[in-house]
Amino acid sequence: MRGRCFNVLTREWLVKARGSMTREDVSKLIGISRQYYSMIELGDRNPSVSVAKRIGEVLGINWTLFFIEERNAPLR
Repeated sequence: MRGRCFNVLTREWLVKARGSMTREDVSKLIGISRQYYSMIELGDRNPSVSVAKRIGEVLGINWTLFFIEERNAPLR
């Protein structure tokens, strides 16, 4: 995978919840930029409570998942 960066913090559960929708589709439904949604999905940014709630509503997931500490997450 030359030239490709892999982020170990990727929120796989969020990618699965998105299903066949694109990041662009989801970001438009939520009302945020595609870039910001991508950062959330990749684990580079954490959403605010209001954004997490909108993501949960659009994707049919529990919005509190964003705020559960992952036990095996690497230290930064």
